[in-house]
Amino acid sequence: MKIVKWIFIIAITVISLFPFYVMLMMSTYYSENIFKGLPLIPSDYLIDNLRTVFKTDFLRVYANSLTVSIASVVLGVLTSTLIGYAVAKFHFKLKHALNYFIIITMMVPAQVGLIGYIIEMRHMGFGNTLMPVILTWSAWSFGAFFMVQFIRDTVPGEILECARIDGASEPRIFLNIALPLIKPGIATLSTLVFLWSWNSYLLPLVTINNAKSFTLPVFISTLGIVHRTDYGARMAALAMATLPVLIVFLIGSRTFIKGITAGAVKG
Repeated sequence: MKIVKWIFIIAITVISLFPFYVMLMMSTYYSENIFKGLPLIPSDYLIDNLRTVFKTDFLRVYANSLTVSIASVVLGVLTSTLIGYAVAKFHFKLKHALNYFIIITMMVPAQVGLIGYIIEMRHMGFGNTLMPVILTWSAWSFGAFFMVQFIRDTVPGEILECARIDGASEPRIFLNIALPLIKPGIATLSTLVFLWSWNSYLLPLVTINNAKSFTLPVFISTLGIVHRTDYGARMAALAMATLPVLIVFLIGSRTFIKGITAGAVKG
């Protein structure tokens, strides 16, 4: 039985990693040769593809994506955690209405409010900057919903009440008592925000027209020369763009699973 389980795990792993392997192989080919067959062995065009990538503003764009993802993690996790803590552990008027509002906004497709969001950002003077891509995480309904459920199930109200009786202030209760208990949830949310902001394509595409402010997904989609799309160079750029995602996921995978399961189990 154990052998069957390991065979199944290895098979799923190979299937999952196969597209990434093909992408690496494609990055070693001349663009037109990619379509002659499924590239399963490396070719000799990798250096030329890398030269094509680094002749552009790839490093600047890479820095843009890192800036967006790190700022999005800080902003998205901070607002979601504070909203989750307030809704889960405080009693105030319209608390249930706020909770329902968070759930309802999760059901609305993001594309519905995209035009209004673009107009709002332009009126605020943030057109053609990275700010619209970052500020969208300040009102992240899924993050707020996730933290409400996580904090409600992992932070005992009795501990908070004991701290209040002992004279602890609310900021101190949050920082010294609640925050250590919800670290798995914060790590899970940080991983999700980083992955989703790093891979975001639609919002940067419609809010940024200045090539100097492009993020990686938009930049890679435009990589090439006039009348020719250089797929080999695109694959090389994609391979380098995938590295931070793999590193973040490998570092946070154990905490990610722990955070997901902790938020789903009461008691």
